[in-house]
Amino acid sequence: MKQFMDKDFLLSTQSAKDLYHNYAAKMPIVDYHCHINPQEIYEDRKFDTITQVWLGGDHYKWRQMRSNGVEEKYITGDATDREKFQKWAETMPKLIGNPLYHWSHLELQRYFGYTGYLNGDTAEEVWNLCNEKLHQDSMSVRNLIRQSNVTVICTTDDPADTLEWHQKIAADSTFEVKVLPAWRPDKAMNVEKPDFAVYIEKLSAASNMEIKDFASLKAALKNRMEFFASQGCCVSDHALEYVMYVPADDAELDAIFAKSVSGKAVTKEEELKYKTAFMLFVAKEYNRMGWIMQLHYGCKRDNNAYMFEQLGPDTGFDCINNYAPSAQMADYLNALSATDEIPKTIIYSLNPNDNASIGTILGCFQSQYPGKIQQGSAWWFNDHKTGMTDQMTSLANLGCLGNFIGMLTDSRSFLSYTRHEYFRRILCELVGGWVDNGEYPDDQKALKEIIEGISYNNAMNYFGF
Repeated sequence: MKQFMDKDFLLSTQSAKDLYHNYAAKMPIVDYHCHINPQEIYEDRKFDTITQVWLGGDHYKWRQMRSNGVEEKYITGDATDREKFQKWAETMPKLIGNPLYHWSHLELQRYFGYTGYLNGDTAEEVWNLCNEKLHQDSMSVRNLIRQSNVTVICTTDDPADTLEWHQKIAADSTFEVKVLPAWRPDKAMNVEKPDFAVYIEKLSAASNMEIKDFASLKAALKNRMEFFASQGCCVSDHALEYVMYVPADDAELDAIFAKSVSGKAVTKEEELKYKTAFMLFVAKEYNRMGWIMQLHYGCKRDNNAYMFEQLGPDTGFDCINNYAPSAQMADYLNALSATDEIPKTIIYSLNPNDNASIGTILGCFQSQYPGKIQQGSAWWFNDHKTGMTDQMTSLANLGCLGNFIGMLTDSRSFLSYTRHEYFRRILCELVGGWVDNGEYPDDQKALKEIIEGISYNNAMNYFGF
């Protein structure tokens, strides 16, 4: 029996162990997509309790606590931090096979030196240990980033954002980690939302331009892109139900825009026409500016109407959307290819059934740069051992795994960098298995380049940080 989460956790062969310890474990981290707050980085926040770090905004954990019958009072309600932590600790033993069990214990080991296991009985011990450690200067936000060996962070930022905190971080010579904004224009795209008109007014003020039709919207977005670029932005991100391709002419787009800002509901067809035009426009701008386009799709959001009314979005009530037609993704990229305006693009689907279709789409549009069109790492409901293994196996089968840009954190927690360790261990187990099975030679020069590339180097080269 192996020891619980020892130094060879998830590594079953000597080849896997060698690849991880000799190569992957030594590489820094580039966090090219996350949801952490740049203000907390600038202010170098220190947390009072482990609950603030672990449960403050982690809907992964909230879902599992609900699955364990925990009252909402102890999840997002007014219970004390200690009470909430106790409920999470009591949930932990039930999470056998769940990545949260592994992530939580990796964080306890790496940041707090705790090598036991968390449950209701050990909760008091862990609570006291973690809180005492969190009060030390070494556990401030900036020092957590430093000890995680992070070199670059890209946050998630709205086009109307002032980027005040990014500017302050950039001007602070005492912090050596690069913190860059990333462009997330979902609110300008979501023409079907009831608050679309309010957002357009906000974007108009931010760009100092009157937005009265689709053409002026595009002008305002270009204005804000230039501002983001001046602050170091080179990455975009889009949250989509699916990548659509329903073309429309300018007159139709203006009519749809006017209908929405006047407060009238648009039809589904109108929504898809507007979003198609929007996504074609921004992609061409990204190509012109040398930005990377990330497409996250396949999520059906806010499914529990009762809880959404109480808590709002991003609170743990999303699921996999089983409808994401690969033909429309191909049509979308093909429309961009007609004028040779496909930017570097990373495609993520929340539905693991899309792995193979994405793998085949990649090969249709590769050009000019190794791995120009990427399949993103196993995302959200797939970032567990099975999901990561399946995604990388599919990519290896249908694409070029050696050019893969690897893991992203996609988290709101400053302790989540252990997810990169988790990913790298799974990567090395997969590749090591191929070596031991005679499917790839024990060529250490090539293996070193592959493992270090997927762990860090490929992403740094791809984004040009």
